Amino acid sequence: MLDATQVASANTSLDALQVRTLDVYYGESRILRDVDLRVAPGRITALMGRNGVGKTTLLKSIIGLLPARSGSVSLGATDLIALPPELRARAGIAYVPQGREIFPKLTVEENLAMGLEARPGPRPKKIPKDEVYGLFPFLAKMEKRMGGNLSGGQQQQLAIARALLGKPRVLLLDEPTEGIQPSIVEDIGRVLEGLKAQGDLAILLVEQFLEFAKSLADDYAILERGSVVVAGGIESLDDEQARRYLAF
Repeated sequence: MLDATQVASANTSLDALQVRTLDVYYGESRILRDVDLRVAPGRITALMGRNGVGKTTLLKSIIGLLPARSGSVSLGATDLIALPPELRARAGIAYVPQGREIFPKLTVEENLAMGLEARPGPRPKKIPKDEVYGLFPFLAKMEKRMGGNLSGGQQQQLAIARALLGKPRVLLLDEPTEGIQPSIVEDIGRVLEGLKAQGDLAILLVEQFLEFAKSLADDYAILERGSVVVAGGIESLDDEQARRYLAF
């Protein structure tokens, strides 16, 4: 088990998130099978596949919400597999789940403050608002509004902003465009492009909207029956693969 100093040091590493031969079960049902995946800083990796193939299971396993039967998850030289979710967050893993899961009875400002809990070391007493309002300007006008009163797209932006306040090195996004109006999808795309350009954040994007994923991603991996069946640079994803593994 890592001590607090080792956990904090992982957050300063620019090395990749590495998943190796990961097996995850629900009861006796094997959901993930020998999954290998690398997500590098300054790049977006799109994780794709039909519904039910294990994409969300993989994200939950990386953040520690689901235990692995075998295999490893590491950030740089730091092995995370034995750590609970809160220490993985402190080590630099941020997770925005499908459905966003903001706190509906807390204000926007209070939701953002929760993101500071994942920061390693001393936390600021006040929200560094310039860090989020530059990305999502509308939040500045809605600080006192209850999270539950925001539209779905606004909640998604709030959830991403909250995750980023933890100063992560890896950002896990589970279908951020689901049920979101096109203008906000464009806004989220611009934010992700800007984050990628900074060069120090690795982004793992689960996405069913193929064109959105292809417009942002540098790399991709496709899951089928819990295994990575094809992966590579996004430019190598052809129409035949898309039809074979992604068409419903």
